[in-house]
Amino acid sequence: MSLTEEIKKRRTFAIIAHPDAGKTTLTEKLLLFGGAIQTAGAVKSNKIDTATKSDWMEIEKQRGISVATSVMGFEYKDIKINLLDTPGHQDFAEDTYRTLTAVDSVIMVIDCVKGVEIQTEKLMEVCRMRNTPVICFINKLDREGRDPYDLLDEVEEKLNIKVRPLSWPIGMGKGFKGVYNLYEKKLNLFTPSQRKLSDDRQVFENLDDPELDSLIGPNNANQLREDVDLIEGVYPEFDVNDYLEGKIAPVFFGSAVNNFGVNEMLDTFIKIAPGPKSRETDLREVKPEEKKFSGFVFKIHANMDPNHRNRIAFLRICSGTFERNKPYNHVRGPKPLRFSNVTQFMAQDKEIIDEAFPGDIVGLYDTGNLKIGDTLTEGENMVFTGIPSFSPEIFREVINKDAMKTKQLEKGLKQLMEEGVAQLFTFEMGQRKVVGTVGQLQFEVIQFRLKNEYNATVEFHPMNLYKACWISSADKKQLDEFVRSKNRYIARDKDDKLVFMAESKSWLQMVQDNYPEIEFHFTSEF
Repeated sequence: MSLTEEIKKRRTFAIIAHPDAGKTTLTEKLLLFGGAIQTAGAVKSNKIDTATKSDWMEIEKQRGISVATSVMGFEYKDIKINLLDTPGHQDFAEDTYRTLTAVDSVIMVIDCVKGVEIQTEKLMEVCRMRNTPVICFINKLDREGRDPYDLLDEVEEKLNIKVRPLSWPIGMGKGFKGVYNLYEKKLNLFTPSQRKLSDDRQVFENLDDPELDSLIGPNNANQLREDVDLIEGVYPEFDVNDYLEGKIAPVFFGSAVNNFGVNEMLDTFIKIAPGPKSRETDLREVKPEEKKFSGFVFKIHANMDPNHRNRIAFLRICSGTFERNKPYNHVRGPKPLRFSNVTQFMAQDKEIIDEAFPGDIVGLYDTGNLKIGDTLTEGENMVFTGIPSFSPEIFREVINKDAMKTKQLEKGLKQLMEEGVAQLFTFEMGQRKVVGTVGQLQFEVIQFRLKNEYNATVEFHPMNLYKACWISSADKKQLDEFVRSKNRYIARDKDDKLVFMAESKSWLQMVQDNYPEIEFHFTSEF
């Protein structure tokens, strides 16, 4: 198969949502339809053997939430789908942001009972920054939720995007009967099935068919006919180009846990979703059809297999063909790298591959050479842009509770920070180590993983810090003088960049006013 044909058959997307909107359950059902798994695991299940495929870390199984992005690939109707399930919890927003740099489109899950929640709004802002095409899946229709029309209005208002329903629910809660596919003009009635796929479904080409009344009742049938007439009259015809440009969001309704409406969305998704797109570097735009390989690391994960202390870098392929055992230019590093162990994922299950194409996400076994944001190319010295670290919001000093395990702690902190779980700042004075995060839950995850994966015990002591600011200056002498005079507040990040640790907003403003030649940055990419 030619490179162009390989590119055409790929769809790489992320599923994003507010916590507990049913995102991980939807992921399971997509894998089920793709034949990647035979039985879906309930997210809340207490049995480890039925824990969901995408939530594979021990802490995720215990909490019933996603704390790390999972990468899964499967084929559906001759389309290679690369699916990234992201953490919904706001404490892990940075991991989600980095994931959004590696995908071409997004499916956003919204709870029909709660509607659009604050984290959904924040995630949508990130999508809008990149004009990422978004499909909305309004979930949990098996519960008594809000009126579908009210939900559509709320999505338009709060997410600042026009919507166009492409499926429509019949009833809600206990009276939920199924969904009508507005895109294909077909009605699919499902038998609720939480774990296995149900093949027992009726397909109606014509809503005036009297058999519809006998199956779902005259009231439901008449209501559906009225709704479809109203939608077709009020909303403009769906324009795929508007969706691809991020101007309109197609909306599907369903119940992921009961397999309602998921199939309709997936069938439509593979027809309309974009394939691999061009990517910006510091030198030029890279097109996927280019013959020479290029890609970037957007995630690193240590200890995916607790029995083997392995470290895997997740690489998004942007152009050309990636080949196993071929040396590639590590743009930041001193020498080319070659990878004999190249994998693709089904959550933590992996298979060795010989080649991969634009849009694919591959895992590279790494001994510490790669960092988040690194670019690999077939020779060219360019760097893919748009993968910064943000200034954290909560700071805690790391207190080692077992001096005998200092080496294990150093190694654990280094690896977890390189994964992007949080940020580590080491003060110049006293070498105190401070972890910065965007949410409290991350400290629990770090503490848990340090103990379970590295046998290191720590406590986190609160610190009175407002902001970590990366600093630079065109005048090296002025920068050196600033670092000397503010030595107590100067730290280094994991990449050895200088960081000013400000204790309050007003004090930071005063320091900025007093040192106009020093630039203060709130992201690491400057």
